Amino acid sequence: MSVGRILNSKGKAVVTAQAGQTLHQASQLLAQFRIGAVVVTDSNGGVAGILSERDIVRAMAQKGAAGLDETVGDHMTRKVITCVEAQGINDVMEIMTAGKFRHVPVVKDGRLDGMISIGDVVKHRLAELEHESQTLREYIAAS
Repeated sequence: MSVGRILNSKGKAVVTAQAGQTLHQASQLLAQFRIGAVVVTDSNGGVAGILSERDIVRAMAQKGAAGLDETVGDHMTRKVITCVEAQGINDVMEIMTAGKFRHVPVVKDGRLDGMISIGDVVKHRLAELEHESQTLREYIAAS
């Protein structure tokens, strides 16, 4: 299964933020959309960074509530691992596991085109396993 198949079923909408927004504004986006990370985009729609719940927690641990007044750009991860639609899910799972992160932006022609989360991967992997199991049950029953 490919990243593209997951995006086709879940959609390509991604909640984004700008580097100049505050962590408080970013945390409101996370709460409003019930998500764990926002992609920070540049003026061309490219991926400039990613900000996760963990980044906000680290800022608050260092600065207390005053950390929420700092900018997304000060706390985002700048070296973002991305993927493309043609990439396989197993490959993306390995990337997430090795990097210990739960979100991978999908890019196309250098621009943000979607987002894959560990929840998306697990959901589709479980559906795939259920389909395989059902196929085996049907094969055994027909024998």
